[in-house]
Amino acid sequence: MDFSFTEEEERFRERVRAFLRANLPERLREEGGRQPGEIPRRKFLREWQKKLHENGFVGMSWPREYGGQGATQVEQAIFNEEMARFRAPSPLNPVGMNLVGPTLMAHGTEAQKARFIPKILPAEEIWCQLFSEPNAGSDLASLRTRAELRGDEFIVNGQKVWSSFAHYADWGILLARTDPEAPKHRGISYLLVDMKTPGVNPRPLRQISGSAEFCEVFLDNVRIPRENLVGQLNDGWRVATTTLTNERGTTTLAVMIRFQRTFDELVELARTSLRSGRPAVEDPIVRSRLAQLYIDLQEMKYTSYRAFSKIVRGGTPGNEGSILKLHWSEFNQRMQDFAMELQGPASQLFRASPYAVRDGLWQYTFLWSRSDTIYAGTSEIQRNIIAQRVLGLPKTV
Repeated sequence: MDFSFTEEEERFRERVRAFLRANLPERLREEGGRQPGEIPRRKFLREWQKKLHENGFVGMSWPREYGGQGATQVEQAIFNEEMARFRAPSPLNPVGMNLVGPTLMAHGTEAQKARFIPKILPAEEIWCQLFSEPNAGSDLASLRTRAELRGDEFIVNGQKVWSSFAHYADWGILLARTDPEAPKHRGISYLLVDMKTPGVNPRPLRQISGSAEFCEVFLDNVRIPRENLVGQLNDGWRVATTTLTNERGTTTLAVMIRFQRTFDELVELARTSLRSGRPAVEDPIVRSRLAQLYIDLQEMKYTSYRAFSKIVRGGTPGNEGSILKLHWSEFNQRMQDFAMELQGPASQLFRASPYAVRDGLWQYTFLWSRSDTIYAGTSEIQRNIIAQRVLGLPKTV
């Protein structure tokens, strides 16, 4: 397999690097994109997305008629790689860019496309995803939020959870049950909801990392115009499949770059941490564990290449997606656990302490990594998929 890029693709990479060197604050590169304070960070990310948009780096693979660049999948992957390499923060509107736009292009009416798509890339309207519920996460089709059609309006009641950015989003994509008598994958409709509508009540959920970008959202007699129905009534699962398919796309190589950087930082931590008065990296047990993590990283790298090759050939990632998700989520937790061990008692120090290693950044990423094996499909779900679809094992009774 040839892993090299063409001369034109390498020129594009250099253009991306030149832009990031000129426009990304050095402080953000050092802190991995972390910015203190939610509102200052939100303001910066909106401005950052506008700057990316002005330079043609947002919605790159979107068709030109929708404001994109018509870029190739390889160019999109190169951009994602360089963003990860520079630790550049993601734009403010990932749900709009990655999920809503492609879904409306495929299923939206001409009026919906004209109204919503032009405001996504410049971050004029921010979107959130109202899919998961307290009892409908990995088994999304068991959702219970109800939408009753009365004349030209849907009346929606229910609760959503794990809705990123819902507390400041302008619009949300909502799955609701419109036919309670139909089988669970049927009778679901896909709606666009104005988050300022009376009865929409987002409540941020603060995690152990201190972040609060997730929300639970309560919907109490929310009125949604019928014109905000995407696709056909009771056919929302088919529309949602388009949304869910776009969740991963060409980010696979960027994930690999991200964890390569984390591994390099872990090696540096082992060199600067002391064990019995000597650098920890001189301990044979530490060296052995680092070697195993390096092997794990290479396994992920070549599985990523295999998944990306399918995309370049015009297909979609198959079971490699589940293999990668299971691998990187648990791999990152192992790296974060090891970072805590290497710091010893200092692992308990956070940003407020002047003695915290790297200003407490390892502590933040350690706590955040606890969610890796839960979101985007739990490890248990991924193992079931691999067992049944890859290994051909029978379902458990």
